Amino acid sequence: MKKITRNVLLDMEEEEEDEDDGDIGDVPASRRPFLTPDSPLLCSLVLENLEQTIVPNCGSLECQHDFRTPEFEEFNGKSDSLFFNDGQRRIDFVLVYEDESKKETNKKGTNEKQRRKRQAYESNLICHGLHLEATRSVLDDKLVFVKVHAPWEVLCTYAEVMHIKLPLKPNDLKTRGSAFGRLNWFTKFLSVDESIIKPEQEFFTAPFEKNRMNDFYIVDRDTFFNPATRSRIVYFILSRVKYQVMNNVNKFGINRLVNSGIYKAAFPLHDCKFRHRSEDPSCPNERYLLYREWAHPRSIYKKQPLDLIRKYYGEKIGIYFAWLGYYTQMLLLAAIVGVACFLYGYLNQDNCTWSKEVCNPDIGGKIIMCPQCDRLCPFWNLNITCESSKKLCIFDSFGTLVFAVFMGIWVTLFLEFWKRRQAELEYEWDTVELQQEEQARPEYEARCTHVVINEITQEEERIPFTTCGKCIRITLCASAVFFWILLIIASVIGIIVYRLSVFIVFSAKLPKNLNGTDPIQKYLTPQTATSITASIISFIIIMILNTIYERVAIMITNFELPRTQTDYENSLTMKMFLFQFVNYYSSCFYIAFFKGKFVGYPGDPVYWLGKYRNEECDPGGCLLELTTQLTIIMGGKAIWNNIQEVLLPWIMNLIGRFHRVSRSEKITPRWEQDYHLQPMGKLGLFYEYLEMIIQFGFVTLFVASFPLAPLLALVNNILEIRVDAWKLTTQFRRLVPEKAQDIGAWQPIMQGIAILAVVTNAMIIAFTSDMIPRLVYYWSFSVPPYGDHTDHTMEGYINNTLSFFNIADFKNKSQGNPYSGLGNHTTCRYRDFRYPPGHPQEYKYNIYYWHVIAAKLAFIIVMEHVIYSVKFIISYAIPDVSKLTKSKIKREKYLTQKLLHESHLKDMTKNMGVIAERMIEVVDNNLRPKLD
Repeated sequence: MKKITRNVLLDMEEEEEDEDDGDIGDVPASRRPFLTPDSPLLCSLVLENLEQTIVPNCGSLECQHDFRTPEFEEFNGKSDSLFFNDGQRRIDFVLVYEDESKKETNKKGTNEKQRRKRQAYESNLICHGLHLEATRSVLDDKLVFVKVHAPWEVLCTYAEVMHIKLPLKPNDLKTRGSAFGRLNWFTKFLSVDESIIKPEQEFFTAPFEKNRMNDFYIVDRDTFFNPATRSRIVYFILSRVKYQVMNNVNKFGINRLVNSGIYKAAFPLHDCKFRHRSEDPSCPNERYLLYREWAHPRSIYKKQPLDLIRKYYGEKIGIYFAWLGYYTQMLLLAAIVGVACFLYGYLNQDNCTWSKEVCNPDIGGKIIMCPQCDRLCPFWNLNITCESSKKLCIFDSFGTLVFAVFMGIWVTLFLEFWKRRQAELEYEWDTVELQQEEQARPEYEARCTHVVINEITQEEERIPFTTCGKCIRITLCASAVFFWILLIIASVIGIIVYRLSVFIVFSAKLPKNLNGTDPIQKYLTPQTATSITASIISFIIIMILNTIYERVAIMITNFELPRTQTDYENSLTMKMFLFQFVNYYSSCFYIAFFKGKFVGYPGDPVYWLGKYRNEECDPGGCLLELTTQLTIIMGGKAIWNNIQEVLLPWIMNLIGRFHRVSRSEKITPRWEQDYHLQPMGKLGLFYEYLEMIIQFGFVTLFVASFPLAPLLALVNNILEIRVDAWKLTTQFRRLVPEKAQDIGAWQPIMQGIAILAVVTNAMIIAFTSDMIPRLVYYWSFSVPPYGDHTDHTMEGYINNTLSFFNIADFKNKSQGNPYSGLGNHTTCRYRDFRYPPGHPQEYKYNIYYWHVIAAKLAFIIVMEHVIYSVKFIISYAIPDVSKLTKSKIKREKYLTQKLLHESHLKDMTKNMGVIAERMIEVVDNNLRPKLD
């Protein structure tokens, strides 16, 4: 077989040079987008011979005598085997298809076309040097499993093409001891037992080159490429091999075949069952170890075995769990401070003077508040908000201010220290120069049909579209994103209309006075009922729009056509986050910064859309409503995500096992067991990142209204790590390992959130809470010349901050007999700082209002500048890469270059010695006859 394949390769290379076609991709075959003479193995092989005979609407599939089909073998009964039946060739990938001859229902001729495409694809895989072995399913005779093995020569060739870094020699750099040496007993308790999961040996590495193979640390050819690397290489080949030529257009790649149903699945194998060790003594049982020491609930307190995660799943999965673990560790400090601030407010709520005045029957019980709508809304007593004012004292306290300042500094510390940790992982996991390794996506390569001159190299290169075409695409993509953001804003407006409409109903139906006989009356006020129902409806709309926009964002990004997988994910990340930001946070921004801010006064209210009277806040402000909104969205989101992530795959696998229970007595091979697991989404852990970043926004942007948010996030994340681990190791097929240098676009997104969080928290304290008006009253208006008290006090705050309104000045009197129960009262109160009726400037803003506005603006400016200054100092003082990591990187580069240079010199010396010996021999042979 090797000899035949080699001959076909040579023949096809010659034909490509003669015909100048053979392009891989969904583009005209007469154009060559990305193949070069240096990478002949990437070219198409079998179908070049078949392009001369075209089957209409199918492709060049007539000369089936050229097809090379995989060998069919019966299952040998070894359920844990990871090898072909010969026990020598390792299974690097598995392709699954349904035998076309046994399909029951399908359109006429479709099965035969699919069979031809599959055969052409498999034949080309064989021509690329891969070994294939087919085995029928044990449980379902219709299914066929094609096992793929990459031999040594193919692995070496593609490792050089993909610039994969491989070991040169063991790393002899000494590691610095821990700064917490005295706490080794504690860290040992939290760490994974090294006798169970042995530490990985560190190596100096360099991009692999076949002509320098002797320089690399090759102890055993079977283990030099670990399973994750082998799977990466095989997937690289599978993604670029073509299977059909149709209308002079090439079709290629396993993803297209799976999407079209020709193959039902394609995946690398887990190495064993997660509950039991493999019967194969050579199996490392990494899946079992990960389940036992990482995913199992009893390991919830232990550190994550990041090196083993990276080894088994790849750097992309490893960096996610490293980031999530570090984020969770940092949340512990924020949660402790947040709980302390919450307890401070809770323990001091009895000393809250203004709340006592609201609840006092002689003060709050005698204050008659003006109606908050034009129809059906009655006058109401202030003490009906007694319970909400008590709760507000917990969150609207001095501790909230301290916590908001602390969180502004905390988020900077988290981001800066994570950069350092990320740099360490880049060095340890050999991803420092990843950008030079990353290959273009096959979809991008297939569209590269335009020739341009590279400004740097002055050589021709191919790109998918011209500058004008790129501008058009960017414009269309930006317009689509903008349209969907407007759609979200429209949904938020709909929620606001609902709030305005339903408040009238609740005001008419709920009790007007607090009689104390019904405990529900203490909590179920019109404002509370409106807030809770609107928050629930808002959450439902958010989840519906998320589902729709996910598909739209993917379509837009596919149309944009980024070059590499990293560029693709970063582009999709920005689109998705921009949408999610507006979707999740718009209602919170409305409550925090717009509700109750532009309402006018009872005699001259402000109408929204010319019809609906703007909402008003409780007498204590909208802070408690913002807290309610955050609690519902954060709690509902966590519950919904856990249902999606845990219950759905578990139920799907449970249903699958139920259908197979009648045939469970049969021994099933490893590849069939994995096939019946759930497939991971195309975007991998993208949604897990998105979930955590949205949570990060809630924890930082609105933390001034909810100090317990870090605690809820901490608890959620501790469970999230283990849930994601359990899901990956038990419920899903093994992912194709991928390289990743960092967390991608999520890093600048978090930095943007951190900057915005300072502004939002300062504005929440200034405009949403009542902290500034209370401070102004305490220091200025409780004592002369504005107040009557001799000492600074909070007594009289409620009476001083509620303005008077003459009932006779209503332009449109409220319906439903609003005067019932008022007795001889002729005025009502409302929340604002205006002059009373009869004053020369009645209903105009009073001096208290201007003092409060000045204090609020001064507070925002001072708080922002102080926090931004501290953030800048911290960012400057903490370098992104530690001095030790920089030294390690430089040392490794130096030693690697020295090693390769010395090896090259040895080869040169050896070659020169051989040449010298030959020259001496030649000279000696020429001189000897003359001497004789």
